[in-house]
Amino acid sequence: MNSENNEYSQIHKEKQYDFCQEVKNSHGVTKLGLMSNQSWFSDPKRLTFLFSRYKFVAKMLSNCESAVEIGCADAFASRIVRQEVKELLITDFDPIFIEDVDSRMDGTWDMKSKVHDILKNPVADGTFDAAYSMDVIEHIQPSDEDTFLSNIARSVNKHGIVIIGTPSLESQAYASEISKAGHVNCKSAPEWNALFRKHFDNVFSFGMNDEVLHTGYHKMCQYLLFVCTSKK
Repeated sequence: MNSENNEYSQIHKEKQYDFCQEVKNSHGVTKLGLMSNQSWFSDPKRLTFLFSRYKFVAKMLSNCESAVEIGCADAFASRIVRQEVKELLITDFDPIFIEDVDSRMDGTWDMKSKVHDILKNPVADGTFDAAYSMDVIEHIQPSDEDTFLSNIARSVNKHGIVIIGTPSLESQAYASEISKAGHVNCKSAPEWNALFRKHFDNVFSFGMNDEVLHTGYHKMCQYLLFVCTSKK
């Protein structure tokens, strides 16, 4: 491309789109994270499901002073939650993911990150207004699930909200091999509900099919979301 064409390419035909160039020049072009990059490569539509799940979390936690994410992976969608909460700590037990997160951290959307294994101890006793964990509990051995939930509950204050998202047991018959990898603990909605009620007085159940949130028949849900309050 010659210099004349290059100069022309920086001028949008509609002036309002010049802001796109301004953001590019001032902040660069955001890179996908490790997991989101893989999804974009092999199954792009999955990112729409991911964003929809995180939007649900964000709306449930809107105006919270502080929140912690348990098992953030590449945290590419975590910014959606940060848009609604004042402070967000993102954690994962895998340092490779946290290194990836830190390499893409944008000061405009400040989030703290930390390598942390929730099976070992709470993130911080009774500190946070909310905690959430998406696509993690199905990777937790059944023998460790109470420890997992207990340590999450101990990380929030007495009025704290905990949100757990996980694929349904019924969805696994249709899931891809890469999606199912590591899934050692899938349950139906009533089973999860009974488990969560051991740790919280209130458990509100939702289902998702693709990016559509609903309260329909649990056996026809691809994905399950539980909002838990009043820890025991």
